[in-house]
Amino acid sequence: MKKDFIALGIDAEVDAELPTGVLSLISSDEERHWIANASGHVNWGRLLFSAKESIFKAWFPLTREWLDFEDAVVTIIPDDGSFVAQLPHTCVPAKDCPRELRGRFMISNGLILTAVLLDGPQPLDESFAVEWVAADGVEPG
Repeated sequence: MKKDFIALGIDAEVDAELPTGVLSLISSDEERHWIANASGHVNWGRLLFSAKESIFKAWFPLTREWLDFEDAVVTIIPDDGSFVAQLPHTCVPAKDCPRELRGRFMISNGLILTAVLLDGPQPLDESFAVEWVAADGVEPG
């Protein structure tokens, strides 16, 4: 089954603690409470930072709207290596833009890797793609 995607955000961070004071700048009270009570030997703050970076990298090209760190509230789901971000309705500029974004994470070889992939609402109209390429002066192959 062919599936189209409208946005992709990827981030990689060194698997290390965040510098002092950064967590309070990038997280909500709810996120800090979760991190303070999370188990395991994971740099949860850095993972949260990376997840938000992936969210922003997927969001901006799609909407041309900036998100601040407090605009996305992230829930990390350690059991399956995923996370969910809720965006306030004030950040969603169009009805086709999601209020919830889902992503995956992996920690390996000293890196924290995160990615967000947004499904497209419908299959790509190939005639539109050809017309768009032709409009740029490149003949379709």
